[in-house]
Amino acid sequence: MNREDYKIHIIGAGISGLIAAKTLENQGYKPIIIEATDRVGGRVKTDIVEGYQLDHGFQVLLNAYPKAIEHLDFKALELQEFLPGATIFFGNKKQTIGDPLRDIGLLFPTLFASIGSISDKIKILKLNSELKKKSIPAIFSDEEYSTLKYLKQKGFSEHIIKTFFKPFFSGIFLEPDLKTSSRMFEFVYKMFGEGLAVLPKAGIGAISEQLKSQLNDTEFVFNTKVESVDDKSLSLSDGTVIDTHFTIITSGASYLIKNLNNQDVKWKSCYNLYFEVENRTIEKPLIGLMADDDTVINNIFFHNSLKTNTKGNKELLSVTVVKDMDNSELEKKVEEELTTKYKINVVKHLKTYHIKNALPDIEQLHYDIQPTETQIKPTIFLAGDYLLNGSLNAAMLSGERAAQGLITSLEDGLVVENLTSEYI
Repeated sequence: MNREDYKIHIIGAGISGLIAAKTLENQGYKPIIIEATDRVGGRVKTDIVEGYQLDHGFQVLLNAYPKAIEHLDFKALELQEFLPGATIFFGNKKQTIGDPLRDIGLLFPTLFASIGSISDKIKILKLNSELKKKSIPAIFSDEEYSTLKYLKQKGFSEHIIKTFFKPFFSGIFLEPDLKTSSRMFEFVYKMFGEGLAVLPKAGIGAISEQLKSQLNDTEFVFNTKVESVDDKSLSLSDGTVIDTHFTIITSGASYLIKNLNNQDVKWKSCYNLYFEVENRTIEKPLIGLMADDDTVINNIFFHNSLKTNTKGNKELLSVTVVKDMDNSELEKKVEEELTTKYKINVVKHLKTYHIKNALPDIEQLHYDIQPTETQIKPTIFLAGDYLLNGSLNAAMLSGERAAQGLITSLEDGLVVENLTSEYI
Protein backbone atom coordinates (compact mmCIF):
# COMPACT_ATOMS: atom_id res chain seq x y z
CA MET A 1 0.00 0.00 0.00
CA ASN A 2 1.44 3.40 -0.98
CA ARG A 3 1.86 6.12 1.61
CA GLU A 4 -0.64 8.44 -0.05
CA ASP A 5 -3.32 5.73 0.09
CA TYR A 6 -3.50 5.57 3.87
CA LYS A 7 -6.50 7.24 5.43
CA ILE A 8 -4.98 9.41 8.15
CA HIS A 9 -7.41 11.74 9.90
CA ILE A 10 -6.44 14.66 12.12
CA ILE A 11 -9.20 15.95 14.37
CA GLY A 12 -8.75 19.69 14.84
CA ALA A 13 -7.18 22.36 12.61
CA GLY A 14 -5.36 24.18 15.38
CA ILE A 15 -1.61 24.70 15.47
CA SER A 16 -0.79 21.14 16.55
CA GLY A 17 -3.05 19.65 13.86
CA LEU A 18 -1.52 21.81 11.13
CA ILE A 19 2.02 20.89 12.19
CA ALA A 20 1.07 17.21 12.35
CA ALA A 21 -0.23 17.45 8.78
CA LYS A 22 2.93 19.22 7.65
CA THR A 23 5.11 16.51 9.21
CA LEU A 24 3.06 13.78 7.53
CA GLU A 25 3.14 15.53 4.15
CA ASN A 26 6.93 15.80 4.36
CA GLN A 27 7.04 11.99 4.47
CA GLY A 28 4.69 11.49 1.52
CA TYR A 29 1.36 11.03 3.34
CA LYS A 30 -1.87 12.85 2.50
CA PRO A 31 -3.77 13.48 5.72
CA ILE A 32 -7.33 14.73 6.15
CA ILE A 33 -8.04 17.39 8.77
CA ILE A 34 -11.57 17.47 10.19
CA GLU A 35 -12.43 20.78 11.87
CA ALA A 36 -15.63 21.64 13.76
CA THR A 37 -15.48 25.36 12.85
CA ASP A 38 -15.28 27.16 9.52
CA ARG A 39 -11.49 27.75 9.44
CA VAL A 40 -8.10 26.80 10.75
CA GLY A 41 -6.46 28.12 13.89
CA GLY A 42 -8.13 26.70 16.97
CA ARG A 43 -7.34 29.28 19.63
CA VAL A 44 -5.07 31.19 17.22
CA LYS A 45 -7.57 33.19 15.17
CA THR A 46 -8.30 36.78 14.21
CA ASP A 47 -11.69 38.30 13.37
CA ILE A 48 -12.32 41.57 11.52
CA VAL A 49 -15.01 43.63 13.23
CA GLU A 50 -15.82 47.12 11.94
CA GLY A 51 -12.38 47.24 10.36
CA TYR A 52 -10.52 46.27 13.55
CA GLN A 53 -8.41 43.13 13.92
CA LEU A 54 -9.65 41.21 16.95
CA ASP A 55 -7.51 38.28 18.05
CA HIS A 56 -9.25 35.53 20.01
CA GLY A 57 -7.71 36.56 23.28
CA PHE A 58 -4.78 38.91 23.68
CA GLN A 59 -1.91 36.84 22.32
CA VAL A 60 1.68 37.44 21.33
CA LEU A 61 4.28 35.32 19.58
CA LEU A 62 7.65 35.00 21.28
CA ASN A 63 10.06 35.03 18.36
CA ALA A 64 12.64 33.04 20.32
CA TYR A 65 10.44 29.93 20.36
CA PRO A 66 12.58 27.23 18.68
CA LYS A 67 9.66 25.64 16.82
CA ALA A 68 8.31 28.99 15.65
CA ILE A 69 11.71 29.76 14.13
CA GLU A 70 11.65 26.37 12.40
CA HIS A 71 8.13 26.40 11.03
CA LEU A 72 7.22 30.05 10.40
CA ASP A 73 8.38 32.59 7.83
CA PHE A 74 8.80 35.60 10.12
CA LYS A 75 9.47 38.01 7.26
CA ALA A 76 6.26 37.07 5.44
CA LEU A 77 4.28 37.53 8.67
CA GLU A 78 5.55 41.15 8.89
CA LEU A 79 6.07 40.81 12.62
CA GLN A 80 5.51 43.97 14.65
CA GLU A 81 7.63 44.26 17.79
CA PHE A 82 6.51 45.16 21.29
CA LEU A 83 8.95 47.16 23.38
CA PRO A 84 10.63 45.02 26.06
CA GLY A 85 8.77 46.53 28.98
CA ALA A 86 5.38 47.41 30.44
CA THR A 87 3.38 50.37 31.69
CA ILE A 88 2.07 49.72 35.19
CA PHE A 89 -1.03 51.33 36.68
CA PHE A 90 -0.79 51.30 40.48
CA GLY A 91 -2.08 53.66 43.16
CA ASN A 92 -3.27 56.34 40.74
CA LYS A 93 0.12 56.38 39.03
CA LYS A 94 1.21 55.23 35.59
CA GLN A 95 4.87 54.18 35.33
CA THR A 96 6.91 52.43 32.65
CA ILE A 97 9.68 49.90 33.28
CA GLY A 98 11.60 47.69 30.88
CA ASP A 99 14.91 46.29 29.73
CA PRO A 100 17.25 49.21 29.00
CA LEU A 101 19.89 46.83 27.63
CA ARG A 102 17.63 46.21 24.62
CA ASP A 103 15.93 49.61 24.41
CA ILE A 104 17.92 52.54 25.76
CA GLY A 105 14.76 54.65 25.82
CA LEU A 106 13.58 52.58 28.79
CA LEU A 107 16.65 53.38 30.92
CA PHE A 108 15.51 56.52 32.72
CA PRO A 109 11.83 55.55 33.14
CA THR A 110 12.98 52.25 34.69
CA LEU A 111 15.59 53.84 36.95
CA PHE A 112 13.21 56.44 38.32
CA ALA A 113 10.10 54.27 38.55
CA SER A 114 8.95 53.45 42.08
CA ILE A 115 8.01 49.95 40.89
CA GLY A 116 10.49 47.82 42.81
CA SER A 117 13.65 48.81 44.62
CA ILE A 118 17.13 49.16 43.12
CA SER A 119 17.81 45.73 44.61
CA ASP A 120 14.79 44.29 42.75
CA LYS A 121 15.98 45.79 39.48
CA ILE A 122 19.46 44.32 39.95
CA LYS A 123 17.89 40.93 40.70
CA ILE A 124 15.87 41.16 37.45
CA LEU A 125 19.06 41.77 35.45
CA LYS A 126 20.73 38.90 37.29
CA LEU A 127 17.80 36.58 36.52
CA ASN A 128 17.99 37.58 32.85
CA SER A 129 21.65 36.59 32.78
CA GLU A 130 21.09 33.30 34.63
CA LEU A 131 18.30 32.13 32.33
CA LYS A 132 20.15 33.05 29.14
CA LYS A 133 22.83 30.57 30.23
CA LYS A 134 20.36 27.88 31.32
CA SER A 135 19.30 25.37 28.65
CA ILE A 136 15.67 24.51 28.00
CA PRO A 137 16.19 20.84 28.97
CA ALA A 138 17.75 22.01 32.25
CA ILE A 139 14.74 24.23 32.95
CA PHE A 140 12.28 21.38 32.46
CA SER A 141 14.31 18.91 34.53
CA ASP A 142 14.63 21.18 37.57
CA GLU A 143 12.54 20.85 40.71
CA GLU A 144 9.05 22.19 40.15
CA TYR A 145 7.13 24.50 42.48
CA SER A 146 4.93 27.57 42.18
CA THR A 147 6.13 30.72 40.43
CA LEU A 148 5.26 32.72 43.55
CA LYS A 149 7.51 30.54 45.73
CA TYR A 150 10.24 30.76 43.09
CA LEU A 151 10.18 34.58 43.07
CA LYS A 152 10.30 34.74 46.86
CA GLN A 153 13.24 32.34 46.94
CA LYS A 154 15.03 34.59 44.45
CA GLY A 155 14.69 37.40 46.97
CA PHE A 156 12.26 39.67 45.11
CA SER A 157 10.32 42.04 47.32
CA GLU A 158 6.58 41.74 47.93
CA HIS A 159 6.20 45.09 46.17
CA ILE A 160 7.78 44.06 42.85
CA ILE A 161 5.91 40.75 42.94
CA LYS A 162 2.61 42.57 43.49
CA THR A 163 3.13 45.42 41.03
CA PHE A 164 4.99 43.69 38.20
CA PHE A 165 5.31 39.92 38.33
CA LYS A 166 1.72 39.18 39.36
CA PRO A 167 -0.10 41.32 36.78
CA PHE A 168 2.35 40.49 33.99
CA PHE A 169 2.51 36.73 34.45
CA SER A 170 -1.14 36.42 35.49
CA GLY A 171 -1.95 37.60 32.00
CA ILE A 172 0.36 34.96 30.53
CA PHE A 173 -0.58 32.08 32.83
CA LEU A 174 -4.27 33.10 33.11
CA GLU A 175 -4.40 32.70 36.87
CA PRO A 176 -4.05 35.51 39.42
CA ASP A 177 -2.03 33.80 42.16
CA LEU A 178 1.13 32.65 40.31
CA LYS A 179 0.48 29.00 41.13
CA THR A 180 1.87 28.02 37.71
CA SER A 181 4.99 25.88 37.66
CA SER A 182 8.37 27.55 38.09
CA ARG A 183 9.46 25.61 34.99
CA MET A 184 6.95 27.53 32.89
CA PHE A 185 8.02 30.81 34.44
CA GLU A 186 11.69 30.16 33.64
CA PHE A 187 10.90 29.02 30.09
CA VAL A 188 8.72 32.03 29.27
CA TYR A 189 11.12 34.44 30.97
CA LYS A 190 14.01 32.96 28.98
CA MET A 191 12.05 33.33 25.73
CA PHE A 192 11.28 36.97 26.54
CA GLY A 193 14.94 37.54 27.37
CA GLU A 194 16.29 35.96 24.19
CA GLY A 195 13.79 37.52 21.79
CA LEU A 196 10.82 39.83 21.63
CA ALA A 197 7.08 39.63 21.89
CA VAL A 198 5.70 40.20 18.39
CA LEU A 199 2.43 40.17 16.47
CA PRO A 200 1.90 39.56 12.76
CA LYS A 201 0.69 42.67 10.97
CA ALA A 202 -2.52 40.80 10.06
CA GLY A 203 -3.10 39.60 13.64
CA ILE A 204 -2.29 36.39 15.47
CA GLY A 205 -4.47 34.37 13.08
CA ALA A 206 -1.94 34.97 10.32
CA ILE A 207 0.23 32.30 11.95
CA SER A 208 -2.45 29.65 11.41
CA GLU A 209 -3.13 30.82 7.87
CA GLN A 210 0.55 30.68 7.00
CA LEU A 211 0.82 27.11 8.29
CA LYS A 212 -2.25 26.16 6.24
CA SER A 213 -0.64 27.68 3.14
CA GLN A 214 2.35 25.36 3.60
CA LEU A 215 0.12 22.30 3.13
CA ASN A 216 -0.25 21.04 -0.43
CA ASP A 217 -1.51 17.49 0.02
CA THR A 218 -3.82 17.83 3.00
CA GLU A 219 -7.59 17.74 2.62
CA PHE A 220 -9.64 20.01 4.88
CA VAL A 221 -13.18 19.23 6.00
CA PHE A 222 -14.68 22.22 7.83
CA ASN A 223 -17.88 22.67 9.84
CA THR A 224 -17.80 18.99 10.74
CA LYS A 225 -17.85 17.68 14.30
CA VAL A 226 -16.47 14.29 15.28
CA GLU A 227 -18.52 12.59 18.00
CA SER A 228 -16.43 9.49 18.65
CA VAL A 229 -13.31 7.66 17.53
CA ASP A 230 -12.42 4.00 17.54
CA ASP A 231 -9.60 1.96 16.05
CA LYS A 232 -10.96 1.84 12.51
CA SER A 233 -13.61 4.54 12.16
CA LEU A 234 -14.80 8.04 13.09
CA SER A 235 -18.43 8.84 13.87
CA LEU A 236 -19.61 12.35 12.95
CA SER A 237 -22.38 14.37 14.61
CA ASP A 238 -24.66 13.87 11.60
CA GLY A 239 -24.45 10.09 11.96
CA THR A 240 -21.89 9.53 9.20
CA VAL A 241 -19.24 6.89 9.88
CA ILE A 242 -15.85 7.31 8.18
CA ASP A 243 -13.30 4.53 7.79
CA THR A 244 -9.80 5.40 8.95
CA HIS A 245 -6.41 3.75 9.26
CA PHE A 246 -4.96 6.22 11.76
CA THR A 247 -6.27 9.17 13.76
CA ILE A 248 -4.53 12.06 15.50
CA ILE A 249 -6.70 13.81 18.11
CA THR A 250 -5.62 17.36 18.97
CA SER A 251 -8.37 18.45 21.35
CA GLY A 252 -8.21 15.91 24.17
CA ALA A 253 -9.39 12.34 23.76
CA SER A 254 -11.67 11.65 26.73
CA TYR A 255 -14.85 12.91 25.06
CA LEU A 256 -14.15 11.00 21.83
CA ILE A 257 -13.02 7.57 23.02
CA LYS A 258 -15.10 5.36 25.31
CA ASN A 259 -13.66 3.93 28.53
CA LEU A 260 -10.54 6.04 28.36
CA ASN A 261 -9.01 6.62 31.79
CA ASN A 262 -6.86 9.54 32.97
CA GLN A 263 -7.16 11.56 29.75
CA ASP A 264 -9.34 14.44 30.96
CA VAL A 265 -7.83 17.86 30.27
CA LYS A 266 -8.34 20.72 32.72
CA TRP A 267 -8.40 24.20 31.24
CA LYS A 268 -7.88 27.79 32.33
CA SER A 269 -10.27 30.38 30.97
CA CYS A 270 -10.22 34.14 30.48
CA TYR A 271 -12.26 36.99 29.06
CA ASN A 272 -11.00 39.25 26.31
CA LEU A 273 -12.98 42.41 25.60
CA TYR A 274 -12.43 44.85 22.76
CA PHE A 275 -13.43 48.50 22.82
CA GLU A 276 -13.26 51.36 20.38
CA VAL A 277 -11.74 54.31 22.26
CA GLU A 278 -10.98 57.93 21.44
CA ASN A 279 -7.24 57.91 22.08
CA ARG A 280 -4.34 55.91 23.46
CA THR A 281 -3.18 56.47 27.01
CA ILE A 282 -0.09 54.37 26.22
CA GLU A 283 1.40 55.68 22.98
CA LYS A 284 4.18 53.12 22.52
CA PRO A 285 3.72 49.36 21.93
CA LEU A 286 3.75 48.42 25.61
CA ILE A 287 1.32 46.23 27.50
CA GLY A 288 -0.53 48.00 30.34
CA LEU A 289 -0.62 46.12 33.66
CA MET A 290 -3.25 46.83 36.32
CA ALA A 291 -1.64 46.17 39.71
CA ASP A 292 -4.26 47.37 42.21
CA ASP A 293 -6.00 44.69 44.28
CA ASP A 294 -9.51 45.94 43.55
CA THR A 295 -9.19 45.99 39.77
CA VAL A 296 -11.22 43.69 37.51
CA ILE A 297 -8.89 44.22 34.55
CA ASN A 298 -5.58 42.37 34.42
CA ASN A 299 -4.00 44.02 31.38
CA ILE A 300 -4.74 46.26 28.43
CA PHE A 301 -3.17 46.87 25.05
CA PHE A 302 -3.76 49.55 22.41
CA HIS A 303 -3.44 47.59 19.18
CA ASN A 304 -2.88 50.59 16.93
CA SER A 305 0.42 51.23 18.70
CA LEU A 306 1.58 48.52 16.27
CA LYS A 307 1.07 48.54 12.52
CA THR A 308 -1.95 46.48 11.46
CA ASN A 309 -3.30 45.47 8.05
CA THR A 310 -6.68 46.97 8.79
CA LYS A 311 -7.81 49.51 11.36
CA GLY A 312 -11.10 51.13 12.26
CA ASN A 313 -11.86 54.82 12.56
CA LYS A 314 -10.49 55.34 16.07
CA GLU A 315 -8.28 53.38 18.50
CA LEU A 316 -8.64 49.69 19.39
CA LEU A 317 -8.26 48.64 23.01
CA SER A 318 -7.90 45.02 24.16
CA VAL A 319 -8.78 44.20 27.78
CA THR A 320 -7.98 40.89 29.48
CA VAL A 321 -9.75 39.62 32.60
CA VAL A 322 -8.43 36.49 34.32
CA LYS A 323 -10.55 36.61 37.48
CA ASP A 324 -13.74 34.55 37.74
CA MET A 325 -16.57 36.91 36.85
CA ASP A 326 -20.30 36.98 36.32
CA ASN A 327 -20.50 37.29 32.56
CA SER A 328 -23.66 39.40 32.69
CA GLU A 329 -21.89 42.13 34.69
CA LEU A 330 -18.50 41.91 33.05
CA GLU A 331 -18.84 44.44 30.24
CA LYS A 332 -20.40 47.03 32.54
CA LYS A 333 -17.73 46.63 35.23
CA VAL A 334 -14.85 46.74 32.76
CA GLU A 335 -16.16 49.83 30.95
CA GLU A 336 -16.76 51.59 34.26
CA GLU A 337 -13.23 50.80 35.41
CA LEU A 338 -11.72 52.02 32.14
CA THR A 339 -13.52 55.36 32.27
CA THR A 340 -13.41 56.20 35.98
CA LYS A 341 -10.20 54.57 37.21
CA TYR A 342 -7.98 54.74 34.13
CA LYS A 343 -9.47 57.77 32.34
CA ILE A 344 -9.89 55.95 29.02
CA ASN A 345 -12.68 57.42 26.92
CA VAL A 346 -14.67 54.44 25.63
CA VAL A 347 -16.63 55.01 22.43
CA LYS A 348 -18.25 51.57 22.28
CA HIS A 349 -17.84 47.91 23.11
CA LEU A 350 -16.97 45.87 20.01
CA LYS A 351 -16.89 42.25 21.16
CA THR A 352 -16.24 39.96 24.12
CA TYR A 353 -14.57 36.57 23.84
CA HIS A 354 -15.03 34.14 26.71
CA ILE A 355 -12.24 31.68 26.00
CA LYS A 356 -13.11 28.66 28.11
CA ASN A 357 -10.22 26.50 26.92
CA ALA A 358 -7.58 29.20 26.79
CA LEU A 359 -4.65 27.31 28.35
CA PRO A 360 -4.26 23.77 29.65
CA ASP A 361 -4.07 23.58 33.43
CA ILE A 362 -1.14 21.19 33.88
CA GLU A 363 0.57 20.25 37.13
CA GLN A 364 3.68 18.57 35.75
CA LEU A 365 5.18 20.41 32.81
CA HIS A 366 7.49 19.02 30.15
CA TYR A 367 9.25 20.55 27.17
CA ASP A 368 9.23 17.52 24.88
CA ILE A 369 7.66 14.09 24.54
CA GLN A 370 8.77 10.91 22.82
CA PRO A 371 6.79 10.13 19.64
CA THR A 372 5.81 6.74 21.09
CA GLU A 373 4.28 8.48 24.13
CA THR A 374 1.65 10.15 21.93
CA GLN A 375 0.12 6.77 21.06
CA ILE A 376 -2.84 5.75 23.22
CA LYS A 377 -4.18 2.95 21.00
CA PRO A 378 -2.61 1.06 18.08
CA THR A 379 -4.11 3.47 15.54
CA ILE A 380 -4.83 6.56 17.66
CA PHE A 381 -2.38 9.31 18.62
CA LEU A 382 -2.62 12.53 20.61
CA ALA A 383 -1.32 16.05 19.95
CA GLY A 384 -1.83 19.40 21.65
CA ASP A 385 -0.01 21.73 24.01
CA TYR A 386 -1.80 20.10 26.97
CA LEU A 387 0.64 17.18 26.60
CA LEU A 388 3.59 19.44 27.43
CA ASN A 389 3.01 23.05 28.48
CA GLY A 390 0.68 25.84 27.47
CA SER A 391 2.59 27.50 24.64
CA LEU A 392 2.60 27.85 20.87
CA ASN A 393 5.96 26.12 20.89
CA ALA A 394 4.45 23.13 22.73
CA ALA A 395 1.54 22.94 20.29
CA MET A 396 3.95 22.76 17.36
CA LEU A 397 6.25 20.26 19.04
CA SER A 398 3.37 17.96 20.05
CA GLY A 399 2.02 17.98 16.50
CA GLU A 400 5.41 16.89 15.20
CA ARG A 401 5.72 14.13 17.79
CA ALA A 402 2.26 12.70 17.13
CA ALA A 403 2.94 12.52 13.39
CA GLN A 404 6.36 10.99 13.99
CA GLY A 405 4.85 8.41 16.32
CA LEU A 406 2.25 7.50 13.71
CA ILE A 407 4.86 7.21 10.95
CA THR A 408 7.11 5.05 13.11
CA SER A 409 4.24 2.75 14.03
CA LEU A 410 3.15 2.44 10.42
CA GLU A 411 6.57 1.94 8.91
CA ASP A 412 7.62 -0.56 11.56
CA GLY A 413 4.85 -2.73 10.16
CA LEU A 414 3.30 -3.25 13.59
CA VAL A 415 -0.14 -2.06 12.55
CA VAL A 416 -0.18 -2.43 8.80
CA GLU A 417 -0.56 -6.17 8.98
CA ASN A 418 -3.69 -5.85 11.06
CA LEU A 419 -5.17 -3.30 8.70
CA THR A 420 -4.41 -5.08 5.44
CA SER A 421 -7.32 -7.51 5.52
CA GLU A 422 -9.71 -4.73 6.52
CA TYR A 423 -8.78 -2.02 4.03
CA ILE A 424 -6.88 -3.40 1.06
